[in-house]
Amino acid sequence: MNREEKEEEEEMVCLDESFFINDNYQLTTFTFGSQVIELLCLHSSSTDFDLTGQLVWPGAMLLNDYLAKNAEMLRGCSIIELGSGVGVTGILCSRFCRQLLLTDHNDEILKKNIELCVSSENPNCCAELAAKKLEWGNSDHIDQILQRYSGGFDLILGADIYILIAFLLSFSRKIAICFKKLACSTQSSIPFLFDTVEHLLHVRGGQCKFILAYISRAKTIDSLIMKLAAEHGMRMVEVTGTRSVVANLEGVIFEVTLQ
Repeated sequence: MNREEKEEEEEMVCLDESFFINDNYQLTTFTFGSQVIELLCLHSSSTDFDLTGQLVWPGAMLLNDYLAKNAEMLRGCSIIELGSGVGVTGILCSRFCRQLLLTDHNDEILKKNIELCVSSENPNCCAELAAKKLEWGNSDHIDQILQRYSGGFDLILGADIYILIAFLLSFSRKIAICFKKLACSTQSSIPFLFDTVEHLLHVRGGQCKFILAYISRAKTIDSLIMKLAAEHGMRMVEVTGTRSVVANLEGVIFEVTLQ
């Protein structure tokens, strides 16, 4: 181990899971077109301690605006969302689609918001709505999902699901040292994301597509996403008219299908 590695090792901080969880959720109202949604989430925009999908990210706002304007594409569909976070996109879709599965590594807040959505006092939720833990590339998790949803899904949705990597790349050196191992592990998970998407797309063949709300935060991630999509036999097409600025960042909607 060289001197620089020793210095980094001395500066490393061991963090338990509680570092990434803040359960100070607040009931928050969001409006997308004519749809008004109430759900629990964090209000702080700081991500120093909130890296597990407890905030509503700009990509979700971009995707929800797009879906609210194109709700007809959701009607009668079976949908799975990857990296659902607090569930704001899925809960919007539940107003229109037939069946919906929200997935994330941490499904605690998802289940709370589903309970809120399907309560007897809320008549707006019309879909069969459920949440499952899904770690990308975990064949056991995927198999369990496809046992329950053997026919696959019409649509796969994702918004800002690569955000942790891009965020870590923007850290100062001191903070980046603390997250060094996490960043490496997370970046290596992007191929597993595409493995999962490819698997789900193949269940329905050409009858399924992946709708990705992409927010550009790091050029290295932009290139990596495009490269991995091609390597997995996928075609990414920018949806005309969706490129916009969200929270001072450039965003766009892609439709991803098998080539």
